[in-house]
Amino acid sequence: MEEKAYKTMGSAGAANLVLGICILIGGIASGILLIVNGARLLKNRTDLTF
Repeated sequence: MEEKAYKTMGSAGAANLVLGICILIGGIASGILLIVNGARLLKNRTDLTF
């Protein structure tokens, strides 16, 4: 009975680790895109007219 609990906890821990890594990579990628787009807007701000 205890062995089944350990296997379940192990697979849940592995799934949490994979999910955390995916979220971290997605956050870094979106941060880079936001910085690049912001820099592009600042570079071309003289061409913008409202």
